[in-house]
Amino acid sequence: MKNTCRFFTRYLFVLLTFLAFPAFCPAEVQTRVHSWEEAVKAARGQTVDWYMWGGSPAVNQYVNGYLATELKKEYGITLRQIPVKDIAEVVSKLVVEKQAGKDSDGSVDLMWINGENFRTCKQQELLYGPFADKLPNQHLVDWANPSVKNDFGTPVEGLESPWGSAQMVMIHDSARTLEPPRSIEALLAWIKTNPGRFTYPAPPDFTGSAFVRHIFYHAAGSVDTWQGEYSQATFTKAAEATYTILRDLKKSLWRQGETYPESPVRMNALFADGEIDFSFSYHQGEASRNILDGLFPTTVRTFVFDEGTIGNTHFVAIPYNAKDTAAAMVVANFLLSPAAQLHKASPQVWGDFPAIAAARLPSPWQENFATLPRGPATLDDAELQAHQLPEPPSKILVELEKGWIEHVLKNR
Repeated sequence: MKNTCRFFTRYLFVLLTFLAFPAFCPAEVQTRVHSWEEAVKAARGQTVDWYMWGGSPAVNQYVNGYLATELKKEYGITLRQIPVKDIAEVVSKLVVEKQAGKDSDGSVDLMWINGENFRTCKQQELLYGPFADKLPNQHLVDWANPSVKNDFGTPVEGLESPWGSAQMVMIHDSARTLEPPRSIEALLAWIKTNPGRFTYPAPPDFTGSAFVRHIFYHAAGSVDTWQGEYSQATFTKAAEATYTILRDLKKSLWRQGETYPESPVRMNALFADGEIDFSFSYHQGEASRNILDGLFPTTVRTFVFDEGTIGNTHFVAIPYNAKDTAAAMVVANFLLSPAAQLHKASPQVWGDFPAIAAARLPSPWQENFATLPRGPATLDDAELQAHQLPEPPSKILVELEKGWIEHVLKNR
């Protein structure tokens, strides 16, 4: 399998990018290389400082174990994870560097990014590229997919490269809750009937914010309205209805809404300890992973609402002043390789869903993905895709987070 991957990847290197590389590489690299293969040579010996959220042990192990090992062995690249609590800290760092005129030799080579942080970087011209369409393995990506083409409503336009996909799922213990509520309306009714048995992480935590966006779609009575142009008046009306629902819900929450879990990890612990009856995750394989790790009982299962749950794609991007651009591009390309995507998708590793379209792979690789174990609590692709909702534009996300703090958290 490994030899097949190497042949396949090298074949794409030559076929897709032999003539493309000189048009996009920075001047200091362009003078030394004239093809993707020479770019790979230029990357050898470089160190990629990858700034990324470091809150998941499974993700950290994948990056520092499998990825670091394979990149060193195959390309002579040293991958160094720089964990951060919030990638917004890195975006602020780049803003300062640009204002100071530090246009080269930057400390950040690669970022795990999406949503409002990508929008800010694009607006502030903090990103290198376009580069994603020059990667050999981009051939495996379905760029027509709305969640790949647009990142929370912001056109990607080659400024970031996908490396995984996710969809929010609800988590319950079938031994405790045999028939969970299958819609937002039914969940709200359940919470009021079962006071103290539900909570959600406080925004701006990403998972907590995702829950608020689901309530927003429910309150607005529409999803499509927010995928294009919309009026501020329309948004204000829907947002106020959202805050009203969440304020009314507070007294029925865990600890009567006087406090909220600070993170999904804390919410999962409350669920595992039996203090609440539901958890949820913006990672459809997390429940299975927690079962394997012994955190959740084997009776835990996941479900999606009848009206759907929000899904998105997560990306990597290269800062405009990255020191080791060539190596960062090689890393981004390797992240899209069939071997890296398959390894990442294993529930024993991470369980993250692929960013590549299996139908674009040779038959042996298609079979490998089709027969990959999903874990006991993970829904199949057909059910997830049939119930997937798009993210609203990142501007809405930011406004809802601010509004939640002002009109829900601070409202007593």
